[in-house]
Amino acid sequence: MSEPIVVDDQHPSLFSQNKIVTLVSLKLKVVTSICGCVGKCCVIWRKISNADRLPRFIRGGTETTRVYHFWPGKNVFFCRGRLICGPDPRGFLLTAFSITLSSWIFCAYIANDSTLEHSSFITVFAVLLTVSVLINLVTVSTIDPGIIPRNASLASLNDAQLRRIKSRKLVINGIEVRLKFCRICRIYRPPRSSHCTICDNCVEKFDHHCPWIGQCIGLRNYRFYLMFTTSALIFFIYIFAFSCRKINRRILETRLWFFRTISSCPEAFALASFCFVAVWFVCGIVCFHVYLVMKNQTAYENLRRRHVDSPNPFNKGILRNIKEVCFVRLPSSRVDFRAEATSQMCHGGADQLQL
Repeated sequence: MSEPIVVDDQHPSLFSQNKIVTLVSLKLKVVTSICGCVGKCCVIWRKISNADRLPRFIRGGTETTRVYHFWPGKNVFFCRGRLICGPDPRGFLLTAFSITLSSWIFCAYIANDSTLEHSSFITVFAVLLTVSVLINLVTVSTIDPGIIPRNASLASLNDAQLRRIKSRKLVINGIEVRLKFCRICRIYRPPRSSHCTICDNCVEKFDHHCPWIGQCIGLRNYRFYLMFTTSALIFFIYIFAFSCRKINRRILETRLWFFRTISSCPEAFALASFCFVAVWFVCGIVCFHVYLVMKNQTAYENLRRRHVDSPNPFNKGILRNIKEVCFVRLPSSRVDFRAEATSQMCHGGADQLQL
């Protein structure tokens, strides 16, 4: 049984005000500490990524290095080029920290309740959901989204010459599609591709650059993005439901007003409030991308209203569109970032790398 709540009957409003001030000050301290931790992690992230970009492969007296050491994009590489991340880790760290903290509060204060039946099963299922969400988050954040190789043969052209290059036209399923020339990557971008200004790469089937993940969403990681958002939605709904259950049970036990009950279980109220906002936010994202999958359209194309005045040449019907996005085998990466480059290529600059 929970301990009885002591309330000052003479000054109940003063009691509530003191509790609210204490909760607000505690939340401010937590937010300050979180910002400090994220800032320190960003500094460590940049130090590790810069150190990993230094060429340090020497064989037989001939200096050799990897492609990712001199890649002109702004990506951050880990594990010697096996993991490819975006340039700004703050969104990824904040998302991972929020999920981990929510799970810890839930297991420590919500699921660990003597009045709750099958509490051990509820805790184990919450941990499994957390692990699933974090695995999907790491996967979508560290996989190559579909980076297109740059054209080193046009590296000698200046800006004036590059501006003279006109776009091309391609007919797909009887519909004319324009292929734009990227002056940074010096290539004709394939259909549905775009240049991400944050990562400084042309990405195949570019959807968007997600600030909460810190990575581009494209052809090769869009499927994992859907898995991450769906699992995150289930995770937050699960925590929100049991948090509201605890608040409701506490109101029935104490027979106090709602705002006075908050002071007796602030962790449940804080978790329910956060999950309520997260559920609506993630649910909107999931519904929007479900619509895009059925239309075989990217978020970039939808926001640019690409196929409003003309039919979508990539629309194959709802079932085939779902199959193409979710079940077709993913293509291999078009850039081998771990491939060795000769010493002449490295001294010639990043734009002269022959991939």
